[in-house]
Amino acid sequence: MIEKIEAHLLKLFEEEEFQDCFLVEINASGLSRVEIYVDADAGIDFTRCRKISRYLEAEIEEQGWMNEQYTIEVSSPGVDRPLKFKRQYTKNIGRKLAVIDDERHKTEGLLIAVDEEQITLEYKDRIKEGKRKKTVVLQKEIKFENIEKAFVKISF
Repeated sequence: MIEKIEAHLLKLFEEEEFQDCFLVEINASGLSRVEIYVDADAGIDFTRCRKISRYLEAEIEEQGWMNEQYTIEVSSPGVDRPLKFKRQYTKNIGRKLAVIDDERHKTEGLLIAVDEEQITLEYKDRIKEGKRKKTVVLQKEIKFENIEKAFVKISF
């Protein structure tokens, strides 16, 4: 069923209104509940999620992919879910990220650049200069292949 839903979504994402959308994750609990996380390069809002949900509901009911009593939730991944795709990093340039690398080191900083190979974070650090400490602004490049998890940090 998940493969069928994914294929149907990819077909929808070819339409002009949804061309910047992409699938992040599908979770299913048997044939009665499915959670679908979608994102878009320009961000995703409630209206687009509702349209995607209705599009899928029509196909699910027509094809009988799920039980008669089922729940389908279509939403953005939210800040509590890790970033998975390069496209998600690009849309978060200018936001603070927490990145855990493959050696379990955690770096928090402002995402200032994304390219095909890596991301660049900018952060402040205190260094000792003589007998005093001073704050410096540093940049760290992290290759995508070395990122275990990355989360957008929300500050209030």
